[in-house]
Amino acid sequence: MLKTIRRAEYAEWVVLFFVQGAALGMWLVPLSAVLQQHGLQSIRPYAFATNAVAAFVSPLIFGAMADRHASPVKVLRGLGLATAATMTLASTAIGLGWSPWVVLATIQLHALCSSPTWSIASAIVFARLADAQMEFGSIRGMATLGWMSGCWLVSALGADASPMAGYSGAVVWLLVVVFTFFLPELKAPPSMEKWTLKQRLGLDALALLRNPDHRVVFITVALFSIPLAAFYPFTPPHLLELGFRRTSAWVSVGQVTEIFAMFSLGALLTNWRLKWIFGCGLGLGVLRFALSAVDGKGWLLAGILLHGCSYTWVYVTAQIYIDQRVDPGWRARAQALISLMAGGFGNLAGYLGTGWWFHACSTSAGVQWNAFWGGLSLLTLGVMIYFLVAYRGLGASPARRRQSAS
Repeated sequence: MLKTIRRAEYAEWVVLFFVQGAALGMWLVPLSAVLQQHGLQSIRPYAFATNAVAAFVSPLIFGAMADRHASPVKVLRGLGLATAATMTLASTAIGLGWSPWVVLATIQLHALCSSPTWSIASAIVFARLADAQMEFGSIRGMATLGWMSGCWLVSALGADASPMAGYSGAVVWLLVVVFTFFLPELKAPPSMEKWTLKQRLGLDALALLRNPDHRVVFITVALFSIPLAAFYPFTPPHLLELGFRRTSAWVSVGQVTEIFAMFSLGALLTNWRLKWIFGCGLGLGVLRFALSAVDGKGWLLAGILLHGCSYTWVYVTAQIYIDQRVDPGWRARAQALISLMAGGFGNLAGYLGTGWWFHACSTSAGVQWNAFWGGLSLLTLGVMIYFLVAYRGLGASPARRRQSAS
């Protein structure tokens, strides 16, 4: 692995992903419990849907900026600072008991700033890797360790249902900002023409959907995001109902298998067809929701454990697939398009749809968790069938074509 990139540079990407993963986890995982503790459970589906709304706007715009106008490192630095400020504002609004719709507005502002950060960071790392297929999984695994560490820190502070989780996350975002000053700059290619409004907004990235296999991968990621959107809003209340406490730490159990999946990804990509890696990830998604539907402590924890492998073998494989099959000049926009499809279309339908499904499964006697998670298992099964039927795996990646030519 370290033959293709310097050890010091490898350490930089590891630290970047670790700290950013911690910052993201310290906001998203406790958010459901924080809202419920402060009497804001009525806006919970909309609060999570702010990420989806932001994904329609921010990633493509900032992805186009990072491809064409400014160094991706500087773009990430500015977004990190804005995310820290807006996370502080949203946490203050919750803590001071502002109007639910004002609180929702501050959460939306935060989402607009944080939404592009992951695709920008991924593009920065992909740009410096000689063999993303072998190297990216282990580096990406450090973001999972960071996410887990952030969740453990929130629980250690006793902030699972407190705005303190958001304040702590804002401090970690400031660490991301400071760390960007130690990263090597990646210069955006000089502009040789006047860009159209469509190009400035990054909408030309939609041309990637013309390729049949690209289209199937993007659509699969978007559809898979719909049932997966239920994980963070509704797993914590299910854990609480079964008698668990410190729910942020328990939810992070899913990252244990995610780390395993990240480090195994290089070997899988070398020996398996992409179709079967995607298929396994989707199949585990079916199983993890089915286990949660049994509605028992051990069964729910087993479902949470499978979350990591399922997520990795679908989403991270999709990131690597796209990086290998698009021109380097489209890298940031291609990663942003994944964010748009998953975080935009998928999560918007997911947060609102699973919110509706949650209420449909709620009765005066309580939540019918077997029906709730069972329905999501069937939905994931439909996504898996679509992918296995529609994906053909036509064409090799640019890297493989170059290797064949040589």
